[in-house]
Amino acid sequence: MSAETPAAPGQFDRRRLQFRSWRGTRPFWAGLYILIAGFPIMYFPYAHLQLGHLTIAMATTAGAGSLIIGVLLVVLGISVWFQKHIRTFAGVAAILLALVSLPVSNFGGFIMGFLFALIGGAMAVAWSPGVPPQPEVAWAPGTPQPEGDVPQAGDHTPGADGRLREADGMGEANDLSGTSPLDGANGRHSAG
Repeated sequence: MSAETPAAPGQFDRRRLQFRSWRGTRPFWAGLYILIAGFPIMYFPYAHLQLGHLTIAMATTAGAGSLIIGVLLVVLGISVWFQKHIRTFAGVAAILLALVSLPVSNFGGFIMGFLFALIGGAMAVAWSPGVPPQPEVAWAPGTPQPEGDVPQAGDHTPGADGRLREADGMGEANDLSGTSPLDGANGRHSAG
């Protein structure tokens, strides 16, 4: 096989492209940061660190609170992945849980969990879905391509009396207020 012949896409390539497509339609990195933030917050209050023959117990009285905060952050991170419409709520909740973790669980998992939750929550709040690509119109060869926008079905055209009407042949506009931007009123009512 030469360098010019493309290889047939295998199962791995297909799954990788599917994952990339799935990841692009949701706040993936925000969810991952929030998910990662829960682990140090849950772990450090229950950890026993070994320094030589010396055991350092990090157990605090707020161990249960740390466990709850960590579990909630993990659940919020997974929720952001699979229910992208709750991204604002999950982002704000992650930020609040990060702030609460500072006094409750050893400075928010020694600042690691705090920073991951804070950055992930901010990314979740700031994420917005992208605009889907517009389908391109294929033109037959030999016909001139029009410049500007191509009128779509249902566009407004001027009628015999000069008023803008629907192009679908109904003859009546659906706007009953008389202040349609198409009539030049720009959506504003006259006060006089």
